[in-house]
Amino acid sequence: MTPHLVNSPADSARLEVLASQVANVILGKENQIRQCLACMLAGGHLLIEDLPGVGKTTLAHALSISMGLKFSRVQFTSDLLPADVIGVIVFERGTSGGTSGGNDGDTPGRFIFHPGPIFAQVLLADEVNRATPKTQSALLEAMEERQVSVDGTTRPLPEPFFVIATQNPFHQVGTYPLPESQLDRFLMCIELGYPDARAERALLEGQDRRQVLRSLTAALTAGQLIALQNEVSRVFVSAALLDYIQALVAATRSSPLLSEGLSPRGALALLQAARAWALLARRNHVLPEDVQAIWIPVVNHRLRGTQSGGARAGHRELAAQLLASVAIP
Repeated sequence: MTPHLVNSPADSARLEVLASQVANVILGKENQIRQCLACMLAGGHLLIEDLPGVGKTTLAHALSISMGLKFSRVQFTSDLLPADVIGVIVFERGTSGGTSGGNDGDTPGRFIFHPGPIFAQVLLADEVNRATPKTQSALLEAMEERQVSVDGTTRPLPEPFFVIATQNPFHQVGTYPLPESQLDRFLMCIELGYPDARAERALLEGQDRRQVLRSLTAALTAGQLIALQNEVSRVFVSAALLDYIQALVAATRSSPLLSEGLSPRGALALLQAARAWALLARRNHVLPEDVQAIWIPVVNHRLRGTQSGGARAGHRELAAQLLASVAIP
């Protein structure tokens, strides 16, 4: 089948500009940047796990600026409370405007909701695994339902809404592992890793990354991003391709190396991410290569190894073995 362009040349140009300017900030990581773009085009949340100092926070800033989205950052620490993320209800005293003992002009006291930083289009949960499980759980409803509930009242979050979370490796001091229920809500988990020698040399010789960030401009608007997300859902998936995805999912559930396989939500995430990857390639249909390109970042944090004792981000080798074991129909 000849590839057919699904998005307009203008949309394609915007996506290329977006990817290019983020790549000018995070050097030598073009593939990871495309994975991030696919994640956000698919409407999913992103988890970035790596050592401190490799550019996790800078990447989140660059993505939000380039997509023209309202950005908010929360530094997760052990003493952070759920209200610090979601917001609080505060009682504000009334005022008395009357004269001669009258009540004319009196304003009664009332409870006012003060929204927290989660009411942004992109929430950067920086070092999310340094917060306690109670605070981590404050993100669950927001990530799944795009809303928060405070004191019995449900409040919708802005559209589009993304959580980009960064976390440090689990062997570092002061980290709390994310529960499986929260890991499963991240569509992708990526690693940046150290830059190669050429990229590191350019980094050393170039501008400070904060100066480069300040020079970025929005390549998309929020409305254009939502339109592209709608286009992702229209990318065609053949029956044979669905057979391939089901075979991969079944392999995770039957593997002796895993105690648990992919959930149905994980299978849907794999399908949607493959559609987004195809869109980035300007195709209106998904190929097996699209599934293979996003397989590891979509599934590695969802796998529970029999030897690991729990779900952890970082089962990339297991994911790669499973991918190699399943034939393309």
